[in-house]
Amino acid sequence: MISRRDAAIALDVPLEMVQRHGLPKWMTEAELGAILDDPPPWLVQSRANRTGKRPVWVHLECAVCGYEEAARPKKWWPEFTYVVCHHHDPAQVPAVQRGFVRSELDGVGSRFVGIVDVAAPDGGQ
Repeated sequence: MISRRDAAIALDVPLEMVQRHGLPKWMTEAELGAILDDPPPWLVQSRANRTGKRPVWVHLECAVCGYEEAARPKKWWPEFTYVVCHHHDPAQVPAVQRGFVRSELDGVGSRFVGIVDVAAPDGGQ
């Protein structure tokens, strides 16, 4: 059985959209396959309206332990160098490269800290 959330990820639409269009909380793989093979009008319209600027779902994977989840990206998220589970010790995170500075952003997905490494303005000297 596939959850409604997993169906939304597979269809590449927001969870709210599959709820609004009456998809059940649980469905079989065959039911999801039928929707993918013959998309209903609301799904066709959703795909036609896509601008391609931002993905509907992103795949997050901890750089330390490998924990994975799909999440809806937020407008404020920059391009992350790494994401790590919030409970990992900072020493476990891959070291920042010479000539780069690091920022950390809490609240990424359900449990991650986003790590952003950018070139230092002075070249790291």
